[in-house]
Amino acid sequence: MHHDEIIGKVQALARLPDRGTAERATHAVVSTLSERLPSGLARHVAAQLPPDLAADMRLAADTSGGADSGTAGERFGLTVFAGRIADRAGTDEDTALRDAAAVLEVLDAALAPELTERIAGALPSDIRELLPVERTHGL
Repeated sequence: MHHDEIIGKVQALARLPDRGTAERATHAVVSTLSERLPSGLARHVAAQLPPDLAADMRLAADTSGGADSGTAGERFGLTVFAGRIADRAGTDEDTALRDAAAVLEVLDAALAPELTERIAGALPSDIRELLPVERTHGL
């Protein structure tokens, strides 16, 4: 999926007023998600994203995981996840959660199914609840 398509879908799903807001939300969620994922998984996700989003994913993975691709992501739950997204996007936490659900749904459609399954398996249950319903079953 191309960058413009991802941003447009996030804007529509989250009912955001403009592309700039959708862009900020998408980058905030991708960066925060990459901090939570094991660094190797974050790099696999980055390989399937458009270049600017891939850069966000790799930067956070490299910062939190170092050069070792087997390094676990940071351990934090939904409250910290929402707070980081809100800080990065310049919104409140409720808006951040709504935006995160939209971004995660778009990523679910954009990434290979086995990769989205791995993402779901790497997240704690409270963050996993933001994923599309079919990803939360069976985990």
